[in-house]
Amino acid sequence: MPTTIETPDFDAEALYRTLLEQLRAGLAGLPDAAIVGIHSGGAWLAERLAADLGLQNRLGFIDVSFYRDDYAKKGLHPDVKPTRIDFNVDGAAIVLVDDVLYTGRTVRAAINVLFDYGRPQRIMLAALADRGGRELPVAADFVGSHATLQAGQSLSLSRDAAGQLSLTIEDDNA
Repeated sequence: MPTTIETPDFDAEALYRTLLEQLRAGLAGLPDAAIVGIHSGGAWLAERLAADLGLQNRLGFIDVSFYRDDYAKKGLHPDVKPTRIDFNVDGAAIVLVDDVLYTGRTVRAAINVLFDYGRPQRIMLAALADRGGRELPVAADFVGSHATLQAGQSLSLSRDAAGQLSLTIEDDNA
């Protein structure tokens, strides 16, 4: 059972505000912008970003469970969510949102899902935290913070009933 380490270095609400300002500047004047969150933490972030940026009608959600390259090894996640993209992806400038960027495999899978819906003009990546450790050539265009973790640790985003975000380090070795 992982233990959770509370740390002020990862104030999720402060990191969210940093990410929001980066996106506000990066999307200024960009036509056909849309936001797509990766379930579950990325979806929570995407909902708030879309509301704060006035893009609620251009908001989508992706579950990458069936697109993972380790699907055969891991099997189906017990909490599969539906993918929902209710806007035309063709020609859109899409901001793909994930909570924590790590190996790049989740992002790769999400891009595969997007292309099932059409051909975006551009895909940009936003992450609340980038913890390094890439296995694929993936980089975030917008990032709230960079993190260095020890082996056996992971970052976990949670959301309370009021919608407040918290980011904690989980020690999987404990």
